[in-house]
Amino acid sequence: MAKCIAIIPARVGSKRIPKKNIKDFKGKPIIAYTIEVAQESKLFDRVVVSTDDEEIANISKSYGAEVPFLRPKELSGDFTGTGDVVTHTLEWFSSQGKTFDYVCTLYATAPFLQEEYMIEGYNALSKSDAMHAFSATSMPYPIQRTFKLNDVGRCEMFTPEHFTTRSQDLEEAYQDAGQFYWTKVNEKSDDIMFGKDSIPIILPRHLVHDIDTFEDWKRAEVIYESIIRKLK
Repeated sequence: MAKCIAIIPARVGSKRIPKKNIKDFKGKPIIAYTIEVAQESKLFDRVVVSTDDEEIANISKSYGAEVPFLRPKELSGDFTGTGDVVTHTLEWFSSQGKTFDYVCTLYATAPFLQEEYMIEGYNALSKSDAMHAFSATSMPYPIQRTFKLNDVGRCEMFTPEHFTTRSQDLEEAYQDAGQFYWTKVNEKSDDIMFGKDSIPIILPRHLVHDIDTFEDWKRAEVIYESIIRKLK
């Protein structure tokens, strides 16, 4: 049977929302939602939080995650990539004689994460020759009709040839949903995550919310409460 590990990166140094990864979200630390869904899915041999902070470590362990080490400072800066954190964790376990077939990177600030889509991602990847499977969602507005501001603050369309094209005639676009990223540990790809070796698992847009600012946080709480009330 395939061995799977969930890795949740959760460093302490959030600038816009202090202690973001353990801030209370509707009654419990936001990281708890990710840990609990990972456990409830029954997909993982290990659910691990990679953090550089004792408080985050203790809270994560209280919800059932493993924190076998504190992440070194050189992997805890603003410009440290998630890939480096995942590689470090896998190498740490390898040094302990523990190896895995699949790794799933989960974000600590994803309270809308649903196990059914995470399971769908694993099943799709394990039955394919793809390298990755990740959460995605459709764009709410045709990207062909979007514009930027030029140097003098005026509009400039990215694709002006589509100014008069009807929305229903434009090809649909998708974006990263920022919830889960499955990868085959022992295989390599020369392509990027959003490329030919990846399977996107499409989530409904109401389950996808970036939480980068306090405004995002408040909005997510309101939407979360509305969704949970409907499910009960």
